[in-house]
Amino acid sequence: MIGANTLQEFVVARQAEFAGATGDLSRLLTDIGTAAKMVNRHINRAGLSGILGAHQSNGNGSTNVQGEAQQKLDVYADDTFTRVLQSCLKVGGIVSEEQPGIIHVDHSKRGEGRGYGKYVVCIDPLDGSSNIDVNISVGTIFGIHRRRSPLTGPATAEDFLQPAKDLVAAGYVLYGSSTMLVYSTGCGVHGFTYDPSIGEFFLSHPDMKFPEKIKVYSINDAYINRAIPGVKDYIKSCRSEGLTARYTGALVADFHRNLIQGGVYMYPGTVAKPGGKLRMLYEAQPLAFLADQAGGVTRCHHHDLLHVQPTELHQRTPLFTGHAGAMARLQDAIEQAAVRQPM
Repeated sequence: MIGANTLQEFVVARQAEFAGATGDLSRLLTDIGTAAKMVNRHINRAGLSGILGAHQSNGNGSTNVQGEAQQKLDVYADDTFTRVLQSCLKVGGIVSEEQPGIIHVDHSKRGEGRGYGKYVVCIDPLDGSSNIDVNISVGTIFGIHRRRSPLTGPATAEDFLQPAKDLVAAGYVLYGSSTMLVYSTGCGVHGFTYDPSIGEFFLSHPDMKFPEKIKVYSINDAYINRAIPGVKDYIKSCRSEGLTARYTGALVADFHRNLIQGGVYMYPGTVAKPGGKLRMLYEAQPLAFLADQAGGVTRCHHHDLLHVQPTELHQRTPLFTGHAGAMARLQDAIEQAAVRQPM
């Protein structure tokens, strides 16, 4: 464990692990932490500041590019992270779950003379926003890629459409009973807890790993009978082994609990919709990267999600992620079911 306490101190200290490191990624991670503090403040005051409920546009409820109803805090979180990331000289482009296309960042237009940054960021600004009005945990998920296109021009779709294994960093923020920022740059997973009295994230969970023993499984019960063959059989085995079902409807919260307690998260595709619902770039890829670093496994039905090549900015995917042993048993159940009942 490095003798550093705050998020900024820790990420700067870890630069030494990368040959030729310049500190650019460290500054970007610190900026994400700053935006998280701003969103955290609004979430903690949501019931007092008139920002609960649906966002209105021209007198009607607004929707995002996914066709989902936007909450006021969805819009605030998206605006906040976008604004902070656009001000970071290391960012050359952003894609958000709430926006239809690439947000290009040209720093020379603001007189900074540095053109386009070398990183692109994929972000779900407020995961689990349906939980906001009932005061249940929500979160932010982010993934960072190094650009493949020339830095002399705007970021392209190719910069974002990279496999999860090629992420240079990924993480999430959990706004719960305490606010935590968890991230990895490919050298382990580390968690930081926010101290509001000081206004800093402090290292609280170094080198996070899935425990050896699995205790919980997470799935929306409504999907069990409609899931692809094999998932229902695996759920039956979980119940017979005495595992506890835990599901909040916020991906970040469920993933975090399973990382701490030992578990597996499942959001399968269904027979009618085998492509699944969760977003590849903004949700599945960052968590796959983190799970791998924490000793876990992530799959989208029959494929290791780390190596899946995305084809669209708003591509959806099934998601199974968590404890490696549990994931192996789940995959075995799916494969056996496929032999009995080919799809």
